[in-house]
Amino acid sequence: MSRSLLPGTVAAAALCALLAAIPAVHAREAQDCRVGSYRLADGKVVDISADDDHTLEWLQFDGETGVLHRSATGEWKSTLGATGRADGNTVSFSGCGAGRIDFAGVSGTRIAFTVKNATFKSHGTTLAGRLTLPRDTGRVAVIVFVHGSENSSAVDDWALQRILPAEGVGMFVYDKRGTGRSGGTYTQDFSLLADDAVAAVKEARRLAGARLSRIGYHGTSQGGWVAPIAANRAPVDFVIVAYGLAVSVIAEDQEAVALQLGEKGYSARDIADALTVARAAEAVFVSDFKSGIDEFDAVRSRYRNKPWFKDMQGDFIFLVLPRSKAELRAMGPKFDWHTPFNYDPMPTLRADEVPQLWVLGGEDYQAPSAETRRRLDSLIAQRRPFTIAYYPKAEHGIKLFETGPDGSRVSTKTAPGYFRMLRDFARDGRLHGSYGDAELTPAASRQ
Repeated sequence: MSRSLLPGTVAAAALCALLAAIPAVHAREAQDCRVGSYRLADGKVVDISADDDHTLEWLQFDGETGVLHRSATGEWKSTLGATGRADGNTVSFSGCGAGRIDFAGVSGTRIAFTVKNATFKSHGTTLAGRLTLPRDTGRVAVIVFVHGSENSSAVDDWALQRILPAEGVGMFVYDKRGTGRSGGTYTQDFSLLADDAVAAVKEARRLAGARLSRIGYHGTSQGGWVAPIAANRAPVDFVIVAYGLAVSVIAEDQEAVALQLGEKGYSARDIADALTVARAAEAVFVSDFKSGIDEFDAVRSRYRNKPWFKDMQGDFIFLVLPRSKAELRAMGPKFDWHTPFNYDPMPTLRADEVPQLWVLGGEDYQAPSAETRRRLDSLIAQRRPFTIAYYPKAEHGIKLFETGPDGSRVSTKTAPGYFRMLRDFARDGRLHGSYGDAELTPAASRQ
């Protein structure tokens, strides 16, 4: 699947850096005129985005998704989610100028939006963004997207910048510093990224002008640390955090180790030993690979023959577990991103006055949600303006998945109701009715 579906964790960017095999891709949209959202004759919206490997990805507002592969006859055959299995959908497109689609036997027309591309400055760095609005003259809410740690272009990749405007909510996306068309150096400095987000809101306000009714953030994964900081620095109307965390980066990794090994049936003693290895590995990251390597190697050697060792992943320690000491020492410059591994988000969250919606997945390995949910519950009990939407079967990205015989996961679709939830909360700061199987914990009355 395209990089729009990659997890936005520390690991996403780390893996790219380690392998040096996923460079930022520029202007894929310009290379394929089929990219866009289409209104079908049955009223549904389907979005087409450029995928890797000469394929296309489709996504609908209800979360259904698939990958399109071109056949010898020129038609496109769809496979279900990321499974690679045919789902029976056949898609064809008209010429570029006509903007027509036939999706599984239902005709449709490309939706025209009001699109404004712009550049703006933050800390002297030029960032590239895009505002997409429904094509009418009415006032609309605008979501400013703060994406995770992935190093790809949000402007090129993020399909919600079209799907949400097709449903009446504007969206501003921008390439983080050091990615896509933006200048600067890639970083995971949450404070600096929060200033960039504040600048993005200012630019989105300017571009939207008199059409703007409300504006706020949608921070995903790592963006879930950044967006609340930004909301404390300049006023917005709402914050939506999806598959984010109310714990530190180190705690995220610790929770991931415990969750993954627990689900595989290992004992509490096994998990405690595994966390000892994890702490030693995490210390290497915290030091920017400048210290702790010998200590980590000693701990790893003590436990490497334990049955659970092969199943250790965590959120990011899997990157160092198999590496020699020489390899670890050489890895430092590749991870010089100023990641605040011990950042505690709770003081920021306690200080936030803006209404926040947190969308969590119960099966999220990258950003385990149990402790975050508990902390958010405590804030709600203190009458802070937080709402929780918990999808018990969803993993990172609020995606549903299939599990293979070896325990590997393959995503099938986005949880039903998630996109509608984003739209509704952006419009008026409230949720209306049910959203798939999401378990909702509403904000407490502040009267």
